[in-house]
Amino acid sequence: MTTQTRRRFLQYAGLTAGSTVLAGLPAFAEQTFPSRPLSLVVPYPAGGASDTSARIFGESIGKSVKQQVVVENYGGGTGLIGANKVLAAPADGYTFFHGSINEVFLSPLLNPAARYKPQDFMLAAPISDASIVLLIRSGIPADSLDKFLDVARQNKSKPLTYATVGIDSIYHLMGDALGARIGAPFLHVPYKGAAPALQGLAGGEVDFAILPYQSSFDSMQEQGRLKVLTSFSRSLPAPLKHIPLISQSRQVPDFEYAISGGYFVKQGTPADRIAVLRKAIGEALAKPEIRSKLEAEGRAVAQPIDNQAQANQLFDQYMGRVSQLIRGVGRKTAA
Repeated sequence: MTTQTRRRFLQYAGLTAGSTVLAGLPAFAEQTFPSRPLSLVVPYPAGGASDTSARIFGESIGKSVKQQVVVENYGGGTGLIGANKVLAAPADGYTFFHGSINEVFLSPLLNPAARYKPQDFMLAAPISDASIVLLIRSGIPADSLDKFLDVARQNKSKPLTYATVGIDSIYHLMGDALGARIGAPFLHVPYKGAAPALQGLAGGEVDFAILPYQSSFDSMQEQGRLKVLTSFSRSLPAPLKHIPLISQSRQVPDFEYAISGGYFVKQGTPADRIAVLRKAIGEALAKPEIRSKLEAEGRAVAQPIDNQAQANQLFDQYMGRVSQLIRGVGRKTAA
């Protein structure tokens, strides 16, 4: 072998070895998750209960995984827009969903416009059950739920209007079911999220609203802009003990509802990446300061879970509760 040939051979061998090393880098990099910022999708506008909760969690999760967690708000369609945003992204764990039974279960089961099914999502971890409350505009002469229901019956010829975060949400179903229960039909007015629905109520656009509790409701009540009449929960966190429970009503004491929420990923996301997210979520749930913040926002905080089997069991429980709710209000699922 001549000197020139030997030099060319060594150059070729070096390039081949280098190429082999470089080819192996992407596979090595993929073993480290996450290696870039994550997107936390909230299916409602900024300022609502879901957004507040997501930002509390997002900061903690970011610290646990040592990457930034960017909260992205996509309001509209009772969560359909946000849900579709997650399902359109790769199933790689970098996009996850601040979801609830509204967007993951009710919307695809009731709304023909939904192009996905609940099973397109996987639950990574539960986070909390939100307290649902009934609020009325300040001009309505009632200081309790029972008095408000009496007012509603007196206006059958002109049904009272109520705001929710959207069509076919649990709040919409509750409003229709409550009206049927007391024999006074209500007129539903859907908004793109809790924040605009609250603004509509405070501005007198609607007579009442059924929404997840937020601590800002109390200050608005003190300002005389609205009244919080009841929580539909069986019990409440300590910071909400001032709100009457539905069990205190004489007319509908058993009209109990709450809304479960958690972090969901697209079906097909690698198990090891879901486990990273679950661990970070569990670390957030274990922090006393985060639990206290969530409880102040009316949320019964979930206990951390250890594995996907537990998450799948909870997913099935949510599905069962939603199916029971749909049957209970006499609705038909989408074809």
